[in-house]
Amino acid sequence: MLRRTILTGLAASAFATQAHAATSAIDDIKARGTLRAGLSTFVPWAMRDKQGNLIGYELDVARRLAADLGVKHEPVPTAWDGIIPALLSGGFDLIIGGMTKTPARAESIDFTEAYSFSGVHMAASKKTAPGLTTASAFNRPDFTLVARRGTNAVPTAQQMMPLATLRQFDDDAQALQEMLNGNAMAWLTSTPKPAFAVVDHPNELYLPVEKVLVGQQDAIGLRKGDPKTIEVLNGWIAARKQDGFLAERFTYWFGGRSWLSLVQS
Repeated sequence: MLRRTILTGLAASAFATQAHAATSAIDDIKARGTLRAGLSTFVPWAMRDKQGNLIGYELDVARRLAADLGVKHEPVPTAWDGIIPALLSGGFDLIIGGMTKTPARAESIDFTEAYSFSGVHMAASKKTAPGLTTASAFNRPDFTLVARRGTNAVPTAQQMMPLATLRQFDDDAQALQEMLNGNAMAWLTSTPKPAFAVVDHPNELYLPVEKVLVGQQDAIGLRKGDPKTIEVLNGWIAARKQDGFLAERFTYWFGGRSWLSLVQS
């Protein structure tokens, strides 16, 4: 009986996934009149302002996309490690949340062309790992690194510094605090967070390398089997690159922190 129940549940799940794949997300969005965009909070991709509203690069991108489609924008905050399953189960239409295209993720979902460009960088502790100037210097068995679980920083650390111990946290703020507490030598995360952290903690942190460890392309994620939506979204991305919208918003959120007063007292 239990086996039959499990098989029935799996069949229902497979049917739901096939049903989503058989329809066009862009048609569903227009018919509903709302773009439901899945995201997770990553400064400055998406964060809460003093009033509790979501702001950031991804919010600007999703709102502009919704406006150009003639629909409302509905952000759907989701835990990062569950955001792909939530997309596949129909929790929202698209992932617009700084998701980097990787081969592993591409096995489960499809991606558009990239609409922003970032990379994995690192900040190091002056107390526990002073004066190091190469990433390879952190590849030591007596070193501990920290990163946010489910991000591209994790495989980057594992591949470039396999001898070091990697501790993973649910939030970047937790990983950073662990290093500030003296329990790690370096924190790996997406740009521009390492540089911002050094500005905030100049006596405790430094940038051991100037360039990113690995570049990454962030794209919109969608369920597989939906060529119509990919075509529409790629056309929109190309147009917003051409008119400068994406570059202007990326420079605003990643090139400085004039927005900091919106989120801090």
